[in-house]
Amino acid sequence: MNKEMAETLIRTGPGTAMGNLMRRYWVPVVQSSEIEQPDGAQVRVQIMGEKLLAFRDSEGRVGLIDEFCSHRGVSLFYGRNEDCGIRCSYHGLKFDINGRCVDVPSAPQMASKMGIKAYPCIERGGVVWAYMGPPGKKPAPPEVEWSLLPDSHRFVSRRLQECNYLQAMEGGIDTAHVSYVHRYEVDIDPMHKGCKALDYIKADGNVIFNIEKTDFGLTLFGRRNGDPGQYYWRITQYLFPWFTLIPPFGDHAMGGHVWVPVDDHNCWAWSINFHPKKPLSETERAHMAAGKGIHVEYEDVPGSFRPKANRDNDYLVDRVAQREKRAYSGIFGFSVQDASLQESMGPIQNHEAERLLPTDKGIAMARRMLHEAALDLAHGVEPPALDAGKQRVRAASVLLDHAVEPVAWAREHLADGLTHPVYSI
Repeated sequence: MNKEMAETLIRTGPGTAMGNLMRRYWVPVVQSSEIEQPDGAQVRVQIMGEKLLAFRDSEGRVGLIDEFCSHRGVSLFYGRNEDCGIRCSYHGLKFDINGRCVDVPSAPQMASKMGIKAYPCIERGGVVWAYMGPPGKKPAPPEVEWSLLPDSHRFVSRRLQECNYLQAMEGGIDTAHVSYVHRYEVDIDPMHKGCKALDYIKADGNVIFNIEKTDFGLTLFGRRNGDPGQYYWRITQYLFPWFTLIPPFGDHAMGGHVWVPVDDHNCWAWSINFHPKKPLSETERAHMAAGKGIHVEYEDVPGSFRPKANRDNDYLVDRVAQREKRAYSGIFGFSVQDASLQESMGPIQNHEAERLLPTDKGIAMARRMLHEAALDLAHGVEPPALDAGKQRVRAASVLLDHAVEPVAWAREHLADGLTHPVYSI
């Protein structure tokens, strides 16, 4: 990837081409449970280089505002959430969920001039979503399947990943790595073990890819040898600009991610498990809360979203477990296994030095889509995939006869996939 393309893709701060593009979509900010109580504690959150505060006001409405008071720049994190607004603890200025200054005790006549930045929010799927783009361009709310289900059917977590969003998200697009870094732990992880798909994944690491560009992003077809006369297909969905849906494993809960820039050197990695037709069991929830599957165990710091296994402790790498083939890289936990390798590239990967392989075809196409959309927007062309209704698709894990054309099969069985069975083995 050349330098111009790389610079366009990785920079997401205010005013950048990619930042302007991403701000045209609904952004997951915090879980609703993080600001559950009206007049409860406000929460710091950074999105695409912007330092913000999320809070729930006295009437239960959610706000996302600039962290800093317009008077002298004090952090409103230390303010008071009361009477439908955040009051600065320094000189008492008060701001509502729309960023309007509703009180300046020392100079009431100045209130109309003291407003701060605020973004409209909605709640869906147990998540607070914000629209950070230009007024009048707000799209319909997201319709990814997990966001439409009852709370009982879904488990959501987020973690801090200490690298650029692009190299993290590309791991979600890349299905080839499953045959390697996750090779041993899939046999014992409660969210993956005991399904036939593992036999095909382990037996054939030479994945052959076919990619289809769609109205919502990309459908990625990873082909492995299956039973006689059949191929095993892992069909991943990339929903522009930052959702990925993971091909399912047996009867286990389905999964997905959202990759959201914190700044150019860090990102929020959201992880979601869900059952479309039934509640998650207590056992499943307990495993997810303990960091199994695609979730993580957090470091022992109140309010931290940093994994317990992180770069400061070499991700708790266990060389004995590596030799004994209990962990392929010596690191445990699917998300940490991925993050350790993606963070090892550096906060921003040197894309000019990479040499891509045929298994990287999906990554290359996603990069081109993002790059073209960012440049087009700068020339007045509306972004792609703004129709939320097109997000109603599923990933799949399926055996198909050699004669079956997978793209045609997916169009019939996965487009508007919420009306179809879950295809998983």
